[in-house]
Amino acid sequence: MADAVLKSRLAAGVEPYGPKPRPVLSRRNIVVYGTLLLFSAYYLLPLYVMIVTSLKGMPEIRLGNVFAPPVEITFEPWVKAWATACTGLNCDGLSRGFWNSVRITIPSVVISILIASVNGYALANWRFKGANVFFTILIVGAFIPYQVMIYPVVIILREMGVYGTLTGLVIVHTIFGMPINTLLFRNYFASVPEELFKAARVDGAGFWAIYFRIMLPMSLPIFVVSMIIQVTGIWNDFLFGVVYTRPETYPMTVQLNNIVNSVQGVKEYNVNMAATLLTGLVPLVIYFISGKLFVRGIAAGAVKG
Repeated sequence: MADAVLKSRLAAGVEPYGPKPRPVLSRRNIVVYGTLLLFSAYYLLPLYVMIVTSLKGMPEIRLGNVFAPPVEITFEPWVKAWATACTGLNCDGLSRGFWNSVRITIPSVVISILIASVNGYALANWRFKGANVFFTILIVGAFIPYQVMIYPVVIILREMGVYGTLTGLVIVHTIFGMPINTLLFRNYFASVPEELFKAARVDGAGFWAIYFRIMLPMSLPIFVVSMIIQVTGIWNDFLFGVVYTRPETYPMTVQLNNIVNSVQGVKEYNVNMAATLLTGLVPLVIYFISGKLFVRGIAAGAVKG
């Protein structure tokens, strides 16, 4: 339709109107895309080096050309990193740490997100007495450095009898993830039109009916945002894992640190790179699968005040 109108105007001798199209290789485009390519290369180059190094044998690595692709691809470093890499007396690779991380991450993410969503919903839509004080405490808790709380939390977990266990670490991650996730859900629910909430109240819906029938079905984007934040933070955590667990319950990141920093035998850089890639695989996969929903959740009110 637009092409037909343009042709008719040209046939009638009328000059086209509107802004003049910019050339593809304009100075502005060259600067913008050149900058983007430069930053992309800066962040992707280490990943490239890690991948090609993990696919090389040690004789090829000793040649010293870290940027060259592997002449002969081998997956032996990946197998060793997963199953037989040694950390002290243990030679079971990352497999034990992986399953420990799974047992830590899943309950921590589910429990913290469910509680935070209810907290955010209550703070956004139900004006109960002391809500502002409670919200202020949560905000302060979200920005207190974790290092300040390490020793008090050790004492609390010891008194509860769960220090050094996966249960204790799940409790720690759930509690420390609560403030920021409550803030996210509160801001998201506050962006929902208030008329919708009032109409449900007029129809006789109560606290839980509104939450499950109205708020929950329309909150998928913010749940994805919260899930990505929690999974990334918990899976990549090293500090809590090394402080609140024992060697038999170390998460994957602590196992990775022990493998990379092991001083026994020959330094196997290919195994170290493969172990690092294996450790970061889970949050990367989750982010790439749900990346669009993450952006939607942020744009729909996750950072609105």
